[in-house]
Amino acid sequence: MNGGQDLGGMMGFGPVAPETNEPIFHAAWERRAFGLVLAMGATGSWTLDASRHARESLPPAEYLTSSYYEIWIKGLTKLLLAHRLVSIHELYGDQPIEPGPPLERVVEPQAVPELLAAGTRYTRESDTPAKFASGDTVLVRNEHRTTHTRAPRYVRGRRGTIVRANGVFVYPDTNAHAGGEHPQWCYTVRFTGPELWGEGADPTLVVMADLWEAYLEHP
Repeated sequence: MNGGQDLGGMMGFGPVAPETNEPIFHAAWERRAFGLVLAMGATGSWTLDASRHARESLPPAEYLTSSYYEIWIKGLTKLLLAHRLVSIHELYGDQPIEPGPPLERVVEPQAVPELLAAGTRYTRESDTPAKFASGDTVLVRNEHRTTHTRAPRYVRGRRGTIVRANGVFVYPDTNAHAGGEHPQWCYTVRFTGPELWGEGADPTLVVMADLWEAYLEHP
């Protein structure tokens, strides 16, 4: 997806300036926003990839002028409305809250620490052998989708070298849209600076990207 979040390698946005000793949360509402998103994700109403897509598909002007957790809340709002778990009137408090559809699961507060410690496993078993091997030259398909993808815009249409096959994982492009997991191999691919950004790029620069098999082809 060519959204506002996909800024890798783009000029004109200034340098990345990390905040010194940045706290996990800058305000109490950010902590609450984080908790709300995790709690709703745990209900099973949508997948992690669907949650990412909701955030990354915000209009670019809105995305780029929103703080990190504002983006999280706006993505959550889109999902709540899309799944009819809340109405637009309930969001703005101008009508009584009505019972919503039943949820697949509700996580009780005492279960949260164990749930977070366990994490979520996205590796899968597969009998299909890897299509590419370490050292292979690959070309990233130059596809510009309106749906979800984890292929950064700046590597599309570029040649790289397979560093390793990382295993088989859930394919986010289908999992974000209720299309099923469709597990496939994921590879670490090495790109040079000049390959990505032309002759004027630092020749010593190397970028590694983890890319699913469907993004790649033999040149």
